Amino acid sequence: MNYTIQQLRIFLKVVQVNSITKASEELFMTQPAVSIQLKKFQEHFDIPLTEVIGRRLYITEFGYEVAEMAERAMNELNALQFKTREYQGKLTGRLRLSSASTGKYVIPYFLADFVEKYPGIDLRLDVTNKNMVVESILQNEVDFALVSVMPENIELEEEKLIDNKLYLIGNTPNYQKEKPLIYREPGSATRIQMEKYYNVHEKKSRKKLELTSNEAVKEAIIAGLGYSILPLIGVKNELINHQLFILPSKDLPVHTFWRLVWLKSKKLSPVAQAYLEFIKASKEEIIRKHFSWYSNYR
Repeated sequence: MNYTIQQLRIFLKVVQVNSITKASEELFMTQPAVSIQLKKFQEHFDIPLTEVIGRRLYITEFGYEVAEMAERAMNELNALQFKTREYQGKLTGRLRLSSASTGKYVIPYFLADFVEKYPGIDLRLDVTNKNMVVESILQNEVDFALVSVMPENIELEEEKLIDNKLYLIGNTPNYQKEKPLIYREPGSATRIQMEKYYNVHEKKSRKKLELTSNEAVKEAIIAGLGYSILPLIGVKNELINHQLFILPSKDLPVHTFWRLVWLKSKKLSPVAQAYLEFIKASKEEIIRKHFSWYSNYR
């Protein structure tokens, strides 16, 4: 069999989108060119890979099996290319990450030196809420996700990065219990920890406000609207400028961990594997360099 890498690539795209027309658009090829290459690829097999019924293209069972093997072959070819470039100091490819919203105060510091070392890498970082982060993991849309609480019922690997400390925060050092509590939106990891805390430490419910971002909660506290339990990592500048204050409270801070997670069954790309090795080797230095202030708070 003398089929080409290009024919494998075209066949895989046709299987993925289940359409020659869509495949040609995504491959930036003409439809006749895709059809010709698909026909040449079919000539290597005695069993049909596709069939047309009522002008609609269907992939046969045999075609799907060939596609699975072709995908593995293409992954190995890509890995070979990446490995060659890595040895030449020219690692290229895409690194895809998703981060819970408060993770934006953490993850850039764990990316900067890696991206500088490998300028050929394309980085895609999606900062969103916890539910969307979990969905991106389940749909295999990212290589890694940054979370402070491990998602349930998903088999994941993890690499811990840095302690996540949550304190009660106000706009003055003096606590006024009559003021409302300010919560993040449902599904937020910070909200979950805050609800757990007050379910134990307050018997009576009190007035609540709900805001949909960490920045909005900070501004509301600065304006005097109420109090909230927030990650220390996100209020550094406001503490330094005396816009916000940590309020002593029983059993606080709450401790979780910012961690990089990925699907246990996932085969990491060369770029993702290189990033994981970088994190394991460099995280202590990154913490020392960028988060030394953090250790002053217990």
